[in-house]
Amino acid sequence: MERQLKKGFREFMAEAADKVEVVEVDEALKMASDPDVQFIDVRDRYELMESGKITGAEHASRGMIEFAVDPSSPFHNKIFNEDKRFVIYCGSGGRSTLAAYRMKEMGIDKVYTMSGGFKAWKQQGGAIEPLE
Repeated sequence: MERQLKKGFREFMAEAADKVEVVEVDEALKMASDPDVQFIDVRDRYELMESGKITGAEHASRGMIEFAVDPSSPFHNKIFNEDKRFVIYCGSGGRSTLAAYRMKEMGIDKVYTMSGGFKAWKQQGGAIEPLE
């Protein structure tokens, strides 16, 4: 018997997609050299270890994004204190949309999700570096 949920992933994704601006990969490639733009990789660490990350991107996994953003958290990443435009990406776009929406809910207004995620970035020949 299937469990009946009040809200499923499709509803969460639709809600998030309605509130978060999407940046296409070709536009993101142009943004990569802008010092006012910070890419955030929300994939799990093992994914970054396997395939690397966008050059210059910070890592804040989807499961820890609220802790990384909140200055009162012991896991806070100071990059979120900066007045930057944040381009969030994951493997293909689902987790990044949810993470970007949560960041908006937390009060970060200049946050975007990258269409197609790391996979699309790599296919377009975007710069990649190994996880440090």
